[in-house]
Amino acid sequence: MTATTTETPTPTTERLRALIADVREAVGRGLPPDVTAYLVGEKLAPHLGAEGLLTPAQCEPDPAHYRQHVLHAERDGSFSLVALVWLPGQGTAVHDHVSWCVTGVHQGEEHERRYRLLPAEAAGGSARLVATEDVVNPLGSVCGFAPPGDIHRVWNGCDGLAVSLHVYGADISRLGSSVRRVYDLPADA
Repeated sequence: MTATTTETPTPTTERLRALIADVREAVGRGLPPDVTAYLVGEKLAPHLGAEGLLTPAQCEPDPAHYRQHVLHAERDGSFSLVALVWLPGQGTAVHDHVSWCVTGVHQGEEHERRYRLLPAEAAGGSARLVATEDVVNPLGSVCGFAPPGDIHRVWNGCDGLAVSLHVYGADISRLGSSVRRVYDLPADA
């Protein structure tokens, strides 16, 4: 699961600065991860698809693999905001995350397959992943989750560019990625 990461040290649009302030307020409440993800999703939704949120540079793809643009990392490490830019067919490996996450589709659509881990004892000797849900997330859709139970893979299944915004409860500028673990187990395709 390779991605190109581009850091944007400061927000470059007024709308992006407003979104960061909204997220800061929600995260600053200090609530449990699942509640925080819900509140952040409410703050993110009105900005999705809006003109003037991202600059053209923040929507630049990479021809080899999806691109991660780090838009903001809160100084205290409490959250980060990234734009993921996907050309048709680009996607992730099956993975889970280091923290709660909220995603919203800003342009195009994302496809997602969610999994649950079936331990070795229950799977007859070796662990495997079982697909639990296939989701198509269109423009404007928001979803959030908190570990555990956040195993999935994501890809651009549409014909054009897809851009999604991801808010993580971690400092992605320091970690480089939100991925905790990549699963190299037998999985439902």
